[in-house]
Amino acid sequence: MAERRRATEVRKRPTRPARVGEHVEGIVGAIGPKLQRLRQEQRLSLQQLAVRAEVSAAAIHKIERNDMVPTITTLLKICAALERPVSYFTEVDEGEPELATLTRAEERQGVFTPHRGLHLDGLSGGYAHFRGAAAMATVEPGACSGDKPMLHPGEELVLLTEGALVFTIAGTRFELGPGDSLHFVGEQPHQWANETSDPATAVWFALRDS
Repeated sequence: MAERRRATEVRKRPTRPARVGEHVEGIVGAIGPKLQRLRQEQRLSLQQLAVRAEVSAAAIHKIERNDMVPTITTLLKICAALERPVSYFTEVDEGEPELATLTRAEERQGVFTPHRGLHLDGLSGGYAHFRGAAAMATVEPGACSGDKPMLHPGEELVLLTEGALVFTIAGTRFELGPGDSLHFVGEQPHQWANETSDPATAVWFALRDS
């Protein structure tokens, strides 16, 4: 009986990789349509996204058509250019919408960001089910968003809980202290910086275009 049981187990094992393969193929196959939809939502041409992400327009076009699977490096560049975490492209849409998501303090996951000195811990549910995203942000001393102002569809709301941050929105400078909040439209040129010698913490909320 023991030998018979082992033989049955061996026969069952090959079916498992097939299921895993189908799952992976589903994720990979969704990257192209998600990329095209997000690029169009942000009203970016292939060339504009190519310049922003430092990836050729031809490669982006092939990815959108599922003619090419992006490398990790390419996907990270595209995510940085579109200001989305990698999970935006790798989350599986389970069909039924999430009505509520509970994130325990000890279960927060890091959110990818291209900005050095900015650390994000996710507070919100998946991008597949919600229009908004929130994170606990820690901004190291001297960290900034860069020399080039950012522009994107949607809105941002920042509530500073500790330290100090400076935002420049369409040429206007806003200095935030603990308890201050700033709400702005993402299509305005905007930059942020921690000009102090102490870290700053904030709750950072982003609402993408419908």
